[in-house]
Amino acid sequence: MSETPENDNLPVQEIPAATPSNPQAQQRQRASQLAQALRAELRKAVIGQSAVIDDVLTALIAGGHVLVEGVPGLGKTLLVRALARCFGGEFARIQFTPDLMPSDVTGHAVYDMQSEQFKLRKGPVFTNLLLADEINRAPAKTQAALLEVMQERQVTLEGRALPVQLPFMVLATMNPIEQEGTYPLPEAELDRFMLKLRMDYPQQDEELNMVRQVTRSAKADMLEVSPLRTLLQAKDVLALQKIASDLPLDEQVLDYAVRLARATRSWPGLAMGAGPRASIALVRGARARALLRGGDFVLPDDIKSCALAVLRHRVRLAPELDIEGLSVDQVLQQLLDQVPAPRL
Repeated sequence: MSETPENDNLPVQEIPAATPSNPQAQQRQRASQLAQALRAELRKAVIGQSAVIDDVLTALIAGGHVLVEGVPGLGKTLLVRALARCFGGEFARIQFTPDLMPSDVTGHAVYDMQSEQFKLRKGPVFTNLLLADEINRAPAKTQAALLEVMQERQVTLEGRALPVQLPFMVLATMNPIEQEGTYPLPEAELDRFMLKLRMDYPQQDEELNMVRQVTRSAKADMLEVSPLRTLLQAKDVLALQKIASDLPLDEQVLDYAVRLARATRSWPGLAMGAGPRASIALVRGARARALLRGGDFVLPDDIKSCALAVLRHRVRLAPELDIEGLSVDQVLQQLLDQVPAPRL
């Protein structure tokens, strides 16, 4: 189940440590350049999904998990494979099916006949990047196998808490729940995902470009990820996360993030609001956005740009609005338009 990108022997430019001759501003600039180079590399493989690529990179820099929803054939799995190719760490994939067991995800104890002892066999969650493909094809019991590792970065097997290596990121894909053979994700698990992204059909010119590239490929209907360069090692991702977490954040911007999350709890049309984890995700996501755009500090627009992805899976639409055909995104957009942002 484990896939490791081949080493293409290209030198990886490390993020330098801050020194008196190399101040934090220079360190941030180098980190931003590395993140932007990663974005450019991903766009070579994934055509027409620029916003989704930016959101996935936001979660990677912020140390969060991502849930990507979309109909089959839009490139959800391709995006994760492309990210794994650009990342020099370990990558594993789990194909979720109705008969998948929790032990197939986390691992289990196996009796060894020679030593006459039980030995722990670690599951595919012990990796850096985990692709949980079509996660809502498995029942809630199997989905819940990811709860502990997503929150605590550890897995309990036979009473032992085993840490996973860092960085650790779950990138899950799901089909719309209206499709046949899907199970709804438990709210506790949805809340573990920092961002929920919606992948839509590409524009006509983007689809034309995609078809042109794919039909030239030797691999039937697949886009190649092998030409992509390996730009990041595990320590580089950890460095990016540390630099982003140190970005200056004005108290007014922090207050804005909290006000947005709290507003969902009493907003007309929302039957359930977002919890404190949403406020934390807004701030972490905004810091990652600021680093990705090359900023020296966090702006209110950084909060706003990731607000939909942070909030849409943490709130529930009131039944009367659902009947009227309004979507969660439409109600949240009204909230974003009406909650005043600070002017810095």
